[in-house]
Amino acid sequence: MKDAGFPLGILLLFVVALITDYSIILLIKGGNLSSTKTYQELVKKTYGLVGYLILSVLQFLYPFIAMISYNIITGDTLTKVFQRIPGVGVDNVLTDRHFIILLTTIIFTLPISLYRDIAKLGKVSLLSLVLTIVILVVVMVRAVTFSPQVPKSENAWIFAKPNAVQAVGVMSFAFICHHNSFLIYGSLEEPTLKNWSQVTHMSVALALVISVAFAASGYMTFTGYTEGDIFENYCRDDNLATFGRFCYGVTVILTFPLECFVTREVIANVFFHGNLSTVFHIIVTVVIIAVATGVSLMYDCLGIVLELNGVLSATPLVFIIPSACYLRLSRERWNHPDNLISCLILVLGVLVMAVGFVMTVLHPQECSHGKEMFYCSPSNASLHNSTLPP
Repeated sequence: MKDAGFPLGILLLFVVALITDYSIILLIKGGNLSSTKTYQELVKKTYGLVGYLILSVLQFLYPFIAMISYNIITGDTLTKVFQRIPGVGVDNVLTDRHFIILLTTIIFTLPISLYRDIAKLGKVSLLSLVLTIVILVVVMVRAVTFSPQVPKSENAWIFAKPNAVQAVGVMSFAFICHHNSFLIYGSLEEPTLKNWSQVTHMSVALALVISVAFAASGYMTFTGYTEGDIFENYCRDDNLATFGRFCYGVTVILTFPLECFVTREVIANVFFHGNLSTVFHIIVTVVIIAVATGVSLMYDCLGIVLELNGVLSATPLVFIIPSACYLRLSRERWNHPDNLISCLILVLGVLVMAVGFVMTVLHPQECSHGKEMFYCSPSNASLHNSTLPP
């Protein structure tokens, strides 16, 4: 919303959701037409080795960078949670983001990521969804109770802003699930196009509702002061926000293994013909997580990570590749609605990717990581602590 402008941002969320829904189904249609069962097999059969290698790089980069961003979020949020524990000062090891990232990696994300069957993460995903709803409630409550204390930025309600293309990249990052669509499609009890379409419509619709509610509530609270990680905007002594941070941290910890599954599958397909022995399964998983953790320990600005991953990885995976594959495989006439819509999405994806990358490089987001926002003052303490007891 901050990048696009509030009205245009809401409109773009609906557009990206519709394109996402359409392209996910298009991807499985392409798989059925080519008799392939993975995204990589589909592209290899359609565009040969070159297309296969390009997709493999993108399909690895998107979840890998997502893993880095999840670690950054974990380090940002949980340190502020621990700061609210009585007796835990700023010099305590629990307030060190590096320690928290390492701790959560060793205790939670690495063990869960070592599973071989993605279906085993079903209960984990359900818990993550429930926590997402809880976080949404926290953000919506604070939109009502905290918004009056935050001054509105200049041109806060303008229809459109020049960074709208970067916003599309971030939205693509939020909605993309193409990189693990075949994995989930294969895990259905009855993997048919009809069942897949129903699952896709429900999932994308729910994601859209949650995203609009999050975006609107967050932007209405902080307008032009909105950070890439919205919980960076709340004051440290805000107990309700602290509870939200805890839920947020748990959610990203539980989501992390899903991305690791995809990165590991890409490596298995490219270098091990799709099969990893138990030993190599463990080694590859540990190496992937170790590298992602190392990067997240060195870099801590979330906004630009989301933007770059959105325009460079998510946009081609959502807009360009599914459309290009379907157009190559389609047996319908050129003016068939599926072909025309695919062409439109393909062109749009190329424009978003090119313009978004240039805009991100020329106008990167500012990052105020770890700083208390200017509107957080002692006079606001009574408001912040009104919802939950300290």
